[in-house]
Amino acid sequence: MAENVTDDPGKMRYEIHEDGEVAGYITYSREGKTIIFLHTETDPRYRGEGLGGRLVQASLDDARKRGLGVLPYCPFVRDWIAGHPEYADLVAAAQRAGFGL
Repeated sequence: MAENVTDDPGKMRYEIHEDGEVAGYITYSREGKTIIFLHTETDPRYRGEGLGGRLVQASLDDARKRGLGVLPYCPFVRDWIAGHPEYADLVAAAQRAGFGL
């Protein structure tokens, strides 16, 4: 995982840090071996710098490393995966069409 992205299981979110503070996060829930991405938020000061994309990529890389399937209910995560088809395999084949992947 990128060194400035951390998983905070207590808050059920991945966080990205810039200048020592939380600059964005993705909330999630877990169901067995599946991580369900719910919402992505970035601090307006960092928007347009690719921070959200780096956060999504690191979170998906961590899910892959942990052997988790992904359900991208968050539109930002879903759109990011659609633009990076090498990550589509994290979503079960039977569920991809439902997410437009």
